Amino acid sequence: MRAKVIAELEKGKFTGKNLAAALLLRGQPQGELFGLARRARSLAFPSGTVEVRSVIEVSNICRQRCRFCNINRLPNAEKYLLDRGRLLRIAAHLYRKNRRVLLLQSGENNSKAYIELVSKCVADVKKTFSGLTVILSMGSLGFAQYRQLRRAGADRYILKFETSNPAFYKKIKPDDSLRKRLRCIGFLTKLGFEVGSGNIIGLPGQTVNDIVNDLRLVGRLGLTMGSSSVFVPGEGSVYFNRPMGDLDLTLNYMALMRMLYPRLLIPTTSALEKAGKNGQFRGLMAGANTVTVHDGTPPGIKRHFPIYSLDRFTPDEKHIRAIVARAKLSL
Repeated sequence: MRAKVIAELEKGKFTGKNLAAALLLRGQPQGELFGLARRARSLAFPSGTVEVRSVIEVSNICRQRCRFCNINRLPNAEKYLLDRGRLLRIAAHLYRKNRRVLLLQSGENNSKAYIELVSKCVADVKKTFSGLTVILSMGSLGFAQYRQLRRAGADRYILKFETSNPAFYKKIKPDDSLRKRLRCIGFLTKLGFEVGSGNIIGLPGQTVNDIVNDLRLVGRLGLTMGSSSVFVPGEGSVYFNRPMGDLDLTLNYMALMRMLYPRLLIPTTSALEKAGKNGQFRGLMAGANTVTVHDGTPPGIKRHFPIYSLDRFTPDEKHIRAIVARAKLSL
């Protein structure tokens, strides 16, 4: 017998009670939830095309000390920063591979020199390669810094709110605040960026009610991109001995996000594959329509960017093509 909550969601009854119940679905009802999400995706994106991004991890220098992250918490970790020439050469290599969306990711570094470097790199690639979309993910910065990056040609910016609970946010990110984070998202929107944000599911102390409120917050932020990452206990993080986040809970969140906000670009992240077999494929089946290929960061540097684990899963093109084809989608 179909779960009552599925029938309710089909009617568009996205009450807090129904969302909380849907997050906990497993088995056949979960499969039906995923089916509703895929239907919403098909209506919003009838071409069935998945956006492909190549990520370049520009630097692991970060001023934050988030309790869930390995960066700044591993002993004897080697810091690095890609220079302008090297980054342009990487971009040229990716462009020849027909990549048209680049994600430049780094730790949070608000120094004047670093913002100037990234701005020049963005201007370089936008001037050199036609039809290229540049996404930045560099953390919380000031309005003038975001404006500088936007004027350089950056198209999109990803800044995850992590959690909609202010007290919980302060607990997992003691050097920051949710109010500041949301103010930064407002800056980005005002400057004309296409903005992405989202949460982490499975953090110690998080509740189902927190996750329902996360879903609501996504709708208030006017986003172009929405995401959800499953918590992975990093070896050097404060939470190194805590259990992995629940993959099914994360997938259900993604499906609900697709149903509530069908026009969003939603990634199936590498952390999903770390959390369980076929995790990224299941993300596509839950309504995701974006994949990231880890072919931009030089191989010798990847190990120095251990956001969630020293043993990260970094999907290559072969893996991405396989899961997209299996999900009956196209690149």
